[in-house]
Amino acid sequence: MNLSAVLAGLGTGAGLIVAIGAQNAFVLRQGLRRECVGLVVLTCIMGDVICISLGVTGMGAAVKAHPIVLEIFRWGGAAFLTYYGFLAARRAMKGGEALGVPDDGAALKTSPGKILAACLAFTFLNPHVYLDTVVLLGSISTQYAGSDRWLFALGAYSASILWFSALGFGAKRLQPFFRKPRAWQLLDGFIALVMFSIAIALASNPLAV
Repeated sequence: MNLSAVLAGLGTGAGLIVAIGAQNAFVLRQGLRRECVGLVVLTCIMGDVICISLGVTGMGAAVKAHPIVLEIFRWGGAAFLTYYGFLAARRAMKGGEALGVPDDGAALKTSPGKILAACLAFTFLNPHVYLDTVVLLGSISTQYAGSDRWLFALGAYSASILWFSALGFGAKRLQPFFRKPRAWQLLDGFIALVMFSIAIALASNPLAV
């Protein structure tokens, strides 16, 4: 096994995934609320696995050849992030929210179907996901031949698994702080800022591939 290819994929994948963004903010919030955390983490990981695999198999070149695809996701993503940012801003202004699931294990406030739909939107409506995984990781993987290319992909898969698992399941360590409604207002205000910032950036700047 070419360990250097695995480590290169792990390092590159981590560098692209571990950043403040819409998807990570959503995973953090679900982890704090303890709402379908396993479903959210698995969905994000599988989304990365699919996109990284497409990049390694050469789909990145096709995306470069047809930039209209990214334009569609660009405007769709901007619209979705604006809507979700509005919801977060409204929660921040309204206040009164604490942890969604008390210690006694009360029922979820949001249905698993709605949570899954939101997670899929954050995963696949963000064009930066395709730029980072399909195009960039796919391009870097061409430095490796044969099975080493898939070892590079394995490293990138591992980065995704480690990050989303840590973010989703590790969020519980912050729960004592987020038992205060004021803390949720600050978090939702931060989430709204992230969503609006990314939406404005998508609408203002054409994506370069």
